[in-house]
Amino acid sequence: MIWEVAAITVKAGMESEFEAGVAKAAPVFQKAKGCRSLKLHRSIENPSNYRLVVGWDTVEDHMVHFRNSDGFAEWRKLVSHCFEAPPVVEHTSEVLTGF
Repeated sequence: MIWEVAAITVKAGMESEFEAGVAKAAPVFQKAKGCRSLKLHRSIENPSNYRLVVGWDTVEDHMVHFRNSDGFAEWRKLVSHCFEAPPVVEHTSEVLTGF
């Protein structure tokens, strides 16, 4: 499994709306080919900063199948108006598990 990690900065005052949009979009991710999990983390020190962490079977499931789907358009419709700037996305693989 790979992890999509998206660093997202939300416009000040739109945090609750963004979180609600992500919650509404969760079923879209659940239906997506190869999607295994979805988590949203919010910074304590900088509450407008988030990390969206999505587990995918492959990078292709994210970058080809999801990005070219109606689901991706729906996801962006629900949340993109909250973005301060475009998200910064990278893919990671787990190299160590501790506890």
